[in-house]
Amino acid sequence: MPFWGALAGVLVVVASVTWFGLRTGRRLGTPSQRTTYETLHTASQAAPGLRGGLTRLSAQEAVPHLRRLLGGGVVLADHSGILAVSDMDADHGSLLEAPLAAAISSGRPQVLSTRQLACGDSLCALQGGVVVPLLVDGEVVGALGTLATVASSALTRLAVEVARFVSTQLELAQLERERSRADQAELRFLRAQIAPHFVYNALSAIESFIRTDPERARELLVGFADFTRYSFRSHGQWVTMAEELRLVDTYLDLERARFGDRLSVTTRIAPEVLGVMLPSLVIQPLVENAIRHGLEPSERPGTLSITVSDDGAEAVVRIEDDGVGADPVRLLAALSGTDPSDAVGLHNVDERLRAVFGAEHGVRIRSALGAGTTVSLRIPKRHPAARDATATAGTRR
Repeated sequence: MPFWGALAGVLVVVASVTWFGLRTGRRLGTPSQRTTYETLHTASQAAPGLRGGLTRLSAQEAVPHLRRLLGGGVVLADHSGILAVSDMDADHGSLLEAPLAAAISSGRPQVLSTRQLACGDSLCALQGGVVVPLLVDGEVVGALGTLATVASSALTRLAVEVARFVSTQLELAQLERERSRADQAELRFLRAQIAPHFVYNALSAIESFIRTDPERARELLVGFADFTRYSFRSHGQWVTMAEELRLVDTYLDLERARFGDRLSVTTRIAPEVLGVMLPSLVIQPLVENAIRHGLEPSERPGTLSITVSDDGAEAVVRIEDDGVGADPVRLLAALSGTDPSDAVGLHNVDERLRAVFGAEHGVRIRSALGAGTTVSLRIPKRHPAARDATATAGTRR
């Protein structure tokens, strides 16, 4: 009995504390703090829809949250007309069509009078409204309208601030689309740089085996198909280190068929880094560059060494060849893009790595004429861009 009595006492205390916490928890914070939190929370809910750009779907996702920010009916429109409405009847929506068009054409806010809002209902409580243009890079792309029971300067100021918030989200959406287009353009450019000479060399190597070793020719043809499929696939631009290295292995198999005993390849890969995410077509172009500009011009057999090691927070990729080397001045020109023909994709890879991971993660080269070349790069094991790309890929699947 003493045990059960003590247990009952503990339960009473726990229940009392829980009840007190629930009662008082609702009152934590000052009124202004609660208002600030609620406003920021509502804005964060409106942002994802707006980051899709000003479309009918994004407008429909955003207007319920914008209505809570403004405290009244809300309408979003673009040059084609009204996209979405929240907490506003059809009659008042039609009354806003002209002010919305005026705000979009003039680029100036429209303050609506009670007369402009006369809907024919003598008991209508709506007494004022504001329509504010939405700007992206200085260009009017649409307008935000709101109605309220009281016409005041405070309503105008609030509508202007909310419209500014909406415009900022739309600008971010446009920047994201432009960045995506730029990334796709750079990747297409890189593929175009690689394709002509590689296709010719690979097909020539396959042809040489058709009569003497048909089975080897078939294997090479399958490898060539895998390589081109990987290079030109449409989904995503991020891959694991393992996927990129498989591409390198397929490429090297085709090159070994072409060079025969003239090409010797050694690889050392730390298993811990195989899952690291990186932009696609980063390592393969550097390997191709080492063969094409380092080993191929040499008259003697050459060795290519590929090392991927684990260095704490980063994976370190090192590509070494004992070929003819390069003039450091020409390498600098290739890296800067002023002499892009000097190295396949060198500038492109360097630029993409710096854009994604930061200036300290560009391509590093050590070379001299007759002394071979070493190219290295450092890939962060965890990076926000890689995490976002992985999440997006998972959603698409």
